[in-house]
Amino acid sequence: MQFSFTAMFFVVLAGACISIQAPINAALGRAVQSPLVAAAISFGVGFALLGLAAVASGDGRGFSTALRQDWRLWLGGVLGAFYVWTIVWTLPRMGALTAICALALGQMLAALLLDRLGAFGMPVREITTPRLLAAAMVAGGLALSRF
Repeated sequence: MQFSFTAMFFVVLAGACISIQAPINAALGRAVQSPLVAAAISFGVGFALLGLAAVASGDGRGFSTALRQDWRLWLGGVLGAFYVWTIVWTLPRMGALTAICALALGQMLAALLLDRLGAFGMPVREITTPRLLAAAMVAGGLALSRF
């Protein structure tokens, strides 16, 4: 498998989007006085945009195909909803930097396990000392974010 700088750029950009999305959603939660409503609005807008893009690109038939898939493959939406609600609720309590550091640590710990298991058809990658150190460095960043 070849490393892609283009893919890395888009993942870094997506990470920046998460950091920007979080306070926008938190502000919406305060404005509507409900983190749940804000999360629902965020998901609704995202669904509408992605649905239109899928149809416009000719991929709309995938929606009917999705209905015939294993129900566990739909859990990504549940996990995404939990993420959006959690970040809307916690950001005002923790601040953006600490919340995003905690988010990154959770992502790294889960990613280590998912890579090791080769979960969901992904290639298996070993848990190595450098990869553990990367997660430890993020944990250190989380601790430092509180000062």
